[in-house]
Amino acid sequence: MPTEYGTLAVWTAIVALGLVTFGIRASFIHLFGRLEAVPDRATNALRFVPPAVFAALTVPAFIAPEGAIAVVGNERLLAGLVAAAVTWYLDDVFATIVAGMATLWILRFGF
Repeated sequence: MPTEYGTLAVWTAIVALGLVTFGIRASFIHLFGRLEAVPDRATNALRFVPPAVFAALTVPAFIAPEGAIAVVGNERLLAGLVAAAVTWYLDDVFATIVAGMATLWILRFGF
């Protein structure tokens, strides 16, 4: 895809962003390597990273499966809500998968 930017500008941006990304990651490795113990506030904040990443990756597939927000007629959203309710009450991964997939199957294909 041609752009109005020159080759030098594109490669400069790629290299600069790569160095910034590397610097951010290296700073955390360096910082945590020098600390005796990770502060409690950091530990408490890092506990929420995996659920936040999981939500950021999965919620758009439920809310906007075709690219636009769809609530009415969205089988995936209803199946996700059923699966969330099952996991809330039973705390069983297998039951959650079965309930979500069964709900999606029934909504899409009927009995």
